Amino acid sequence: MSIMIVTDSTSEISQKEAAKQNIAVVPLKSVFGEKEYLEGIDLTPEEFYLKLSQSKELPTTSQPAPFDFEQVFLRSLEAGDQIIVITLASSVSGTYQSACIAREKCGGDIWIIDSGAVTLALQILVQMAVSLRESGKRAEEIVDIIEKEKNSVCLFAAVDTLEYLYKGGRLSRTSALAGTLLRVKPLISFNKGEIKVIGKVMGQKKSYNELLQFVDNAGGIDYTKPFAIGYTGDHGRFIDFEQECRKYFEGRAPIVGCIGSVIGTHAGPGAAAIAFFGLLQNS
Repeated sequence: MSIMIVTDSTSEISQKEAAKQNIAVVPLKSVFGEKEYLEGIDLTPEEFYLKLSQSKELPTTSQPAPFDFEQVFLRSLEAGDQIIVITLASSVSGTYQSACIAREKCGGDIWIIDSGAVTLALQILVQMAVSLRESGKRAEEIVDIIEKEKNSVCLFAAVDTLEYLYKGGRLSRTSALAGTLLRVKPLISFNKGEIKVIGKVMGQKKSYNELLQFVDNAGGIDYTKPFAIGYTGDHGRFIDFEQECRKYFEGRAPIVGCIGSVIGTHAGPGAAAIAFFGLLQNS
């Protein structure tokens, strides 16, 4: 009996990469006007940011329906698999609830974990689960470990503006105006299901330095576990942050990628993010 690991598209794991690792990725949707696009299937991140720059209105996003999870569950159960599902935070999406509804209809050995995380932070939890599976851990053991380890995951990001987070309903108007009026680079965190504005810095380079200071404040990175950096929009704007991070990592290789359409809708272009398992949280 094998173990199928299921996640959603906000993990930023492509369908191609998922197939290589025996992961199933259930897509969320981006909606421009009346046109829906399945994340990572109908719309690549590059295509999304081009459409975003050309759109007069901010797109909306939509969670998977229970039926989307049912299809994945039934295929895996028919193959004799046990299933571990790791979804983005239930505090920002109904994706976890959809997975739970699907489990009730399908039955079988299905464990569902609310990661309390988004984007790169979700991805490193999924990658940890894959590593645990490959090391021979049983499904119950993997679930227990991920449930514990998710509490030490950190995600920090520097964004161009808080306006996208406000328009998407993720921040109050007061918090959004605080960043906009001061013309600074806002710094945010998303940990344990909660988004916070953690700083405001003048200038892009200073924002990157401050972001890495927050990494230090979390006790640094546990390099025995997956860690990742990523960006929204134009990769060219991300190069300086990537270079600063690689110096900080002292030769250790992170997962690197573009953040997709669903999280990109709320973060906006020009964001840079880092996700890791913090040492302080494990002490």
